[in-house]
Amino acid sequence: MKNLNDILSGINLLGTRNEGLVSSINELHFDSRKVKDTDAFFALKGVSVNGHDFISSAIENGAKVVFYEEEGAYLDNNEVIFFKVKNASIALAKAAANFYDHPSEKLNLIGITGTNGKTTTVTLLYNLFTEMGETCGLISTVNYLIGEKVYPSTHTTPNVLKLNQLLAEMYEAGCTSVFMEVSSHAIHQNRIQGLKFKGGIFTNITHDHLDYHKTFHAYIHTKKAFFDSLPKSAFALTNIDDRNGEIMLQSCNASKYTYALKSLADYKAKILSHSMEGLELDFNGKSFFTNIVGVYNCYNLLVTYAVAMLLNKNKEITLNLLSKIVGAKGRFETVKDSFSNKIAIVDYAHTSDALEKLLNAVNEVKNRNQNIITVIGCGGDRDKKKRPLMAKVAVQLSDYVVFTSDNPRTEDPEAILDDMYEGVPAGVDDVVFREADRRLAITKAIAIAKSDDLVVVAGKGHEDYQEINGVKYPFDDVQILKQIFKNN
Repeated sequence: MKNLNDILSGINLLGTRNEGLVSSINELHFDSRKVKDTDAFFALKGVSVNGHDFISSAIENGAKVVFYEEEGAYLDNNEVIFFKVKNASIALAKAAANFYDHPSEKLNLIGITGTNGKTTTVTLLYNLFTEMGETCGLISTVNYLIGEKVYPSTHTTPNVLKLNQLLAEMYEAGCTSVFMEVSSHAIHQNRIQGLKFKGGIFTNITHDHLDYHKTFHAYIHTKKAFFDSLPKSAFALTNIDDRNGEIMLQSCNASKYTYALKSLADYKAKILSHSMEGLELDFNGKSFFTNIVGVYNCYNLLVTYAVAMLLNKNKEITLNLLSKIVGAKGRFETVKDSFSNKIAIVDYAHTSDALEKLLNAVNEVKNRNQNIITVIGCGGDRDKKKRPLMAKVAVQLSDYVVFTSDNPRTEDPEAILDDMYEGVPAGVDDVVFREADRRLAITKAIAIAKSDDLVVVAGKGHEDYQEINGVKYPFDDVQILKQIFKNN
C-alpha cells in the first residue's frame, strides 16, 4: 500500500471528483486487465488504443482511483476517485517515481540515445564498471541485468512502471551505476519522465523509425528533448562528428562535453591499426589494444572511456580494462568453421547507416582474396523508405548478396523483397540472390562462400526469434550458422 497523497506529489491536477474515498492504493496500472482491488488506473492515449475505452473495465476489476484526460459517462460513478490531468502518461511517470520512492535519484543513472551504438555502449559500460568492482544495472535491447541477475528484455526502454520497478530493485540489490538505452519511442511516450539522470549520451542519428515519427525533424527533436530535460547536476556527452551532435547541446542545462575521431573534442580518439583481431587505439594521448573489431566500435569504446572519466575513474585502470572487455551479443559476433575457415559475422545492423558502417568495417579488415557475402532483410510493418537504401548499400559493399526475410510481421515477405530490389543497380543479377526463407538464405550464403571468405548475416543480431503474422518462431542467426557449419 502507498499513501495516495504521496503518489500525487508533483502531478498537476485539473480537477478532482469524490476526493477522500480512499487514502492508500495497492498498485499503479495502465492495463485494465491487470487492475485489482484498490489499484489506480491511468487512462493513457496510445497510438492505436485509447485507455479511456477501458476505464469501466478497470473499475469493474477494482480500481478505486482513475487518472483521465477525457470526460465520459464513467464519471458518474461515486465510488471511485477521479483525477483529471492534461497528460495521463506524464502523470503516470511522476506517480511511478513517487510510488517506488524515486530510485533514479539514488543511482548514477546514465542514459544513451541515438540511432546506432546504444546497445554496444551500455554493454561496454556495464562490463567495464562491473570489472571495476561495482554492482551495476543494465537496461538494454538484449536484456536487463541487476548485478548478475538476468531478465529478458521486452523493449529497448521498458514502460515507465517497469522502469521504476527495475531501478528500485537495482538500488535494493546494491547497484551504484545503471546504464540504460533511451529509445526515441520512450522519450516521446514520456517513459523517462520523472527520472533523474546523472548523464546523457548522444551517439548518432540516421533515418530510422520514420514510420513512427513521420519526419526526420521530429525524430531529431525527440532525441533532443532528452537532453533538454537533463538537470544542471548532470553531464551531456555528444558525438561532435555527427552533424546533429551539437544540436543536442543547445538549450541543455547539463555540463557539456564532446567526443570525436574527426573533430576537435574533449575526448579524442585515433585509430592506430585495425584487423580481424581487433583495434589499436589512442585515447587522449594514451594507446591500448582491444579485441573488439570494427572502426565504428571506436566511437562506442571512446564513449565508454569518456563516461568513466566523467565519473572520476582512474585513467590507467580504465584503459587496461577496456583492452579486455567484450561487446554485446549479436554485435559483430563471429562464428568460424574450423574445417573451411569460413567466418560468419552476425550483427544487428538494421538501418542503411548501420549496415554501411558494418560492411565498411568488414571491408577494412578483410584481405584482398576474401569475398564478402551479405545476408540482409528488412522488417515488416516498419519504415519502407529504408528498404531500397539498405539493399543499395549491401550490393555496393559486398561481393555477393542474398536478400531474405527479417521479421516480416504481417507483411508478405516477397513484397518486402520487391521494395528492397528497387535499390539494386542494373547489371548485378549474377551476384544478387533472393530467398525469403531466412534459414535457406543463410545456407545459400555459406554455400557461395569459398574457404576464408566472410559471410555477414545482418539485421537480427541478438534476437532469438522471427516474427511472422503475430507469432514469434524460434530463430537465432548464430545457432543457425553453427548448425550449418556442423552439418557441412
